[in-house]
Amino acid sequence: MISFESDYIEGVHEKILKRLIETNLEQLPGYGEDFYTKRAKEKIKEIISCPTADIYFLVGGTQTNAIVISSMLTMNQGVCSASTGHINVHEAGAIEHTGHKVLSLPEHFGKINPQELDNFLIDYFEDGNREHMVYPGMVYISYPTEFGTLYSLKELQHISNTCKKYKIPLYIDGARIGCGIIAGNISISQIAELCDVFYIGGTKMGAFCGEAVIFTKNNTPKYFKSIIKQQGALLAKGRLLGIQFDTLFEDNLFFELSKHAVNIANEIRKIFRIFNYRFYVDSPTNQIFIIMNNKEINKLKKFVKFDFWQKFDSENTIVRFASSWATPIENVYKLKEILEKL
Repeated sequence: MISFESDYIEGVHEKILKRLIETNLEQLPGYGEDFYTKRAKEKIKEIISCPTADIYFLVGGTQTNAIVISSMLTMNQGVCSASTGHINVHEAGAIEHTGHKVLSLPEHFGKINPQELDNFLIDYFEDGNREHMVYPGMVYISYPTEFGTLYSLKELQHISNTCKKYKIPLYIDGARIGCGIIAGNISISQIAELCDVFYIGGTKMGAFCGEAVIFTKNNTPKYFKSIIKQQGALLAKGRLLGIQFDTLFEDNLFFELSKHAVNIANEIRKIFRIFNYRFYVDSPTNQIFIIMNNKEINKLKKFVKFDFWQKFDSENTIVRFASSWATPIENVYKLKEILEKL
C-alpha cells in the first residue's frame, strides 16, 4: 500500500530531528524566549525582506487562523473568504466559535475574484441597512488555495489595494506557501509586502508541527502574546517550534523540501496524463485533483491511499492525490504500475 493521502503523513525531516536531539538537554527559557526561536525569527525577517516584521510561532493552522482573525476583528466584524476557504469548510466552525462570522464569497477553483470582492464591499458600504449587518473587517485568502491554485501577482495586488481602500487587513493563509512560492511567480517578500499578516506553514513542510505568524505592517494586535496564552496556544517549551523553524530556514531547506513536493506532484500528473485521466482543476502545486469513476476508485483504493474530495456527478468523484516533502519517487513508479493493471 502506497499513500498520496495528504502532505503531512510523514513525521519530521531528519535534520530537524537531529537538531532536536542535539539540543535536547540544553536548559533554555520557555515561551519562545530561547536563542533558537529568536534566531529563527531573524532568518525569516531576512528571507521576507521585512526587518520590522513581528513573528510568533503557533502549533497548527486552525489554531493560528482562529487566533489571528479573532484578535484583529472587533466584535461586530466578520471575515471575507472564498466559500471553499479552509476557515469556511474544514475548521469545524473555529472562527464562528470566536464570535465572528465567515462572510462567504463565490469561489473560482478556490480563488476569490478580485472584482467580485470589490462589488461585495461596495454593496455593503452603500447599503442603508449596513448597521444591522456584519461588518466585513478582514479578507482571508490562502496561497495556494484549497484546490492548489495560485493567485497571480495582478490578482493579489488588486485584492491588496481593495483592502487598503477600505482600511481592512488582508490575511494570507500560508499552510502550503512553500509549494506556492516554488510553483508560482510570486516571491515570499512580495507576499509579505502585499498583505498585513500571513503565516508560513511548517506542519506540511517537514516540521512535526508549527506555523510562523508574521505581522508585516507594525500592526500586531495589542497584547497578542497574552491573547495566544489566553487561548491555550502559548507553548511552554517554545524551543520545539523555534528549533524546527531555525533548521527549516538554514541552507534553504524549507524551499528545497517545497521544490521536492512540487516536482513529485509534476511526475504524478504525467502518470495520470498517460492514462488519460481528467483533471478537475489545473493546479501547479503539490495537490492533484482527478475526476475518477466510482468503480475505478473502489479498485484503486485497495492498493493506494488518496483523499475523497467531493462528488462530481452520480458516477464520478473528485479525488485528491497529494505529494509531500518526503514522498519518494519510487511511489510514483508504483502508482504507474498499479494503474496499468486496473
